[in-house]
Order: sequence, then structure tokens, then C-alpha cells
Amino acid sequence: MDKEKAIEKLLARNVGNIVDKKHLEEALNSGKKLRVKLGIDPTAPDLHLGHAVVLGKLREFQELGHKAVLIMGDFTASIGDPSGKSKTRPPLTDKEIKSNMKTYLDQAGLVIDVKKAEIRFNSEWLGALRGAEILKLLSKVSIQQILERDDFKKRMAEQSSIRGHELLYPVMQGYDSVAVKADVELGGNDQTFNLLMGRQLMERLDMKPQDILTVPLLVGLDGKQKMSKSLGNYVGISEPSNSQFRKIMSLDDSQIIDYFMLATDTNEDEIKKYDKDLRSKKVNPKIIKEELARLIVSRYHGEKAVKEAEGNFEKLDVKKEFSGEIPGIAGMSPIAVSSGTTATLIMLSSPVVKSSGEAWRLAKQGAFEIDGKVIKDPKVGITVTNGQIVKIGKKNFFRIKIK
Repeated sequence: MDKEKAIEKLLARNVGNIVDKKHLEEALNSGKKLRVKLGIDPTAPDLHLGHAVVLGKLREFQELGHKAVLIMGDFTASIGDPSGKSKTRPPLTDKEIKSNMKTYLDQAGLVIDVKKAEIRFNSEWLGALRGAEILKLLSKVSIQQILERDDFKKRMAEQSSIRGHELLYPVMQGYDSVAVKADVELGGNDQTFNLLMGRQLMERLDMKPQDILTVPLLVGLDGKQKMSKSLGNYVGISEPSNSQFRKIMSLDDSQIIDYFMLATDTNEDEIKKYDKDLRSKKVNPKIIKEELARLIVSRYHGEKAVKEAEGNFEKLDVKKEFSGEIPGIAGMSPIAVSSGTTATLIMLSSPVVKSSGEAWRLAKQGAFEIDGKVIKDPKVGITVTNGQIVKIGKKNFFRIKIK
């Protein structure tokens, strides 16, 4: 793809809003090497397809020769981003943040070229800010402005608590742009307020304001809310290929085209053809959904994994041929658990484990699996999703159903 077409695609496909579009387009055509910032808070152990949408946009900038600046929000994760939240989110501990960060860079490397990116941790500058410097920053913004954001307005209307540290979050994220001298910042549509805060701070500190490009939010497997680990409606980019394939096949038919557009690099003309086929009902949606599942598994696991995942889905989920020898096997009957739970509680929710002691013993023996992954710590916290497969012992298989 030549530069002109690449820029056209970058500014059009999977784009929510651009501020300032004319300036950004001129900058892209000028030959200047831009510093393109994306911040990710390590609030969970894994990245999912929703994260991959904005990471994919960052990759497009890289492919045009610009510098990707990936900020790991180890400091801001301890505050908690209030964007889209209906209540205060408990701040993470240092131990939780460090644990989550271990896998983030490896997983981001499945989408962008991490070796060519500038990786920064915002504790580097935010942790060094003194009280007087924080007060100086706060003097650049209006509390009324912050309280005008939709999530805070809703909470005030409901007389729900807004804590002081939440008011600081957009200022801290905005200061990241100042610290790394960003030319462009990327984020989801729900991050628009925070991104604009960065632009405002740069202007008020006599810096050239960053341009902003947002991407649409990928709706999760529930078909209702944005993809989220905490909601259990996600597809992880590093989760087993069998699980990825099965989850994509569980999508509602109405979500197929959005996933083609946001989660794959499929040509837009081809996507329009799929859309036409679905609307005319000339093609079984299952056939198009299978192609979507193949593309996503191939993107993160390779072609070999596609054949295995497709074969397992056909054998286990379609033909219901169960065998304890096959990893990632589909379950027989559902067990109801909470989205955030433990290995012990999952086993106790099944009809085959009668006591906590038995659950502990099975876990320690490596006899407990979720989607083919052995979990030996009986008390470890687990975020599960609808449709995941639990294996207990050699012959007992169950499908997760979120309460």
C-alpha cells in the first residue's frame, strides 16, 4: 500500500473522532516523524480484542515510520480511571499492578512492533511530582469542567460518591502527554475527555497541543457493553486458540460485521460483501462467522492453530463428541459461577466436588483446568466468561455460566 492510501486508511477506518483532523493530515503528509502516544493502565492481567483495536491504529502509525510511544500506566492504575464507571473503582495495589504488567508488553507485541516502540512507565514523572507541582497543574484546569463529564454527572444525579483521587485522573493522564511531548494521542471513544485534557494542559504550558484520534469501542460477547475483563465478555488476544474460536462462534449474528471491521484487517469491500450476504440471508451466518473466527485465531496463533481450533469446535461443540484426551473440550452441563471467582469456588459449584479440601487436593494435583489451562493454586482469583470449559479430573467437563 502506498503512503497516500495508507494515510487515507489511517484517518478513515476504525476512527471515531479526530482533533484536529486537518492539522494531523498535514503533519502526516509533511514527512515529519510524529510521536504517537498510547497509554494503557495494567488493570487486569491480559489484553483483549478491544485493546487490539487501538493497538492496531498505533501499528498503522508505526508502518508509516512514526514513533510509537506506549505508556504503561503503573502510576495512574493506582488511581483508577473513572471513565464510563458508575461507581468508584477500588485502586489497585502495587503488587497487582506489577503482576499485570508482566504480560502486557508480550501481548502488545502481538499487534505492534514493541522493539521499535518507546516504552515508558508514567510513575517515572508522576511519582516524582511534588505537592507544589501538583497544585500548579490543578490551577490549569477547572473542577466544573471535570464534573461536566457524563460519568460524573450521572453519579451526582444518583447521589453516588465521587472521590477526590478520581478528579485527579484526567489531569495525570493529560500530564503524560506533556512529559513525553506527544504529537498525537490515541484512545477509545470513551477516553475523549482525558485526551482533550492532555491537549489543554499542553496549550496552557505553552506547548504545541497534541492531535487526538479515537477509535470505536468493541462491544463484548454479551452484545451490550464494551469488551471488558471485569464484565467477563471478552476475547483475550493470548488466550488459547480453542477458546478464541469458540467465543467468536458464540457472537450474535448482528455483531459479525463490527468484528470483521474492528478485529481484523479484512478489506472493506469484502466486509461489505459479507454484510450484503447476511442481510439477504443467502449465506448461512455460521459460514461467515467461521471465517471471522479463523482470521482472529490466525492473527494471534498462526494457521496451524486455526485447523486445530476449527476441528475441535466441529467435533466438540457441533457434533458433541466428548473425549477427555482433547484439550479445550466443550462442556456437558453448565455450572453457575460469578465472573470473579476462585478455582475452589468453581469446583464446589460442580456436582462432582463435595468439599473445599477435595477442591484443594484436585488443584494441587493439576486436575483442574479452564479452557485447557491447568490452574494449581486453589485460591487464585479467576475472571471467567460465559462458555469457558472447566475440566475437573480426567472425565468431568462443564461449561461456565455467569450468574
